[in-house]
Amino acid sequence: MVTLRDSLANAGLVTLTFNYAYTEAGRKSPDRAPKLLAVHRAAADRLTGYCDTIYLAGKSMGGRIASHLAGDEGWPAAGMVYYGYPLVAMGKTEPRDTAHLRRIEAPQLFFAGSRDRLSPPRLIAKLVPELPSAEAEIVEDGDHSFKVPKRSGRSHEEVIAELAAKTAAWAQPRPS
Repeated sequence: MVTLRDSLANAGLVTLTFNYAYTEAGRKSPDRAPKLLAVHRAAADRLTGYCDTIYLAGKSMGGRIASHLAGDEGWPAAGMVYYGYPLVAMGKTEPRDTAHLRRIEAPQLFFAGSRDRLSPPRLIAKLVPELPSAEAEIVEDGDHSFKVPKRSGRSHEEVIAELAAKTAAWAQPRPS
């Protein structure tokens, strides 16, 4: 996340990263959704003091919590960016409920690695057309962390830089 944050900042985007309370406490198990949402909301609200336009984003669970903040609570994001949206929970085969994503009116951008088991491209490809304004970018050979094998000819840092560049281009103001 630090590399992605730095790459997004280098691409000209104001970024804010934060830790959920369970990570600050040194626990491995995430808190329940209400506590995760409270932390995410506090971070997003803080950013409103510095920026007029805010895109909510997150890696894996962070993106899922951001989507609930916008879809269930109506937090007014200008857009949503998901880096490996965990459509399938760890150890499961069926996709999670995504009804809240349909309530998000802001544009949504999903990044998924072609080898990602939690964000399988085939399931993302089915989901995206069902959403009001969404698109997907598939990272060839990428896993859930967007790591690629050496045979791909790209380094992890190059892949992260590509994600940041695509995010920055996507987040540019759109003509009305």
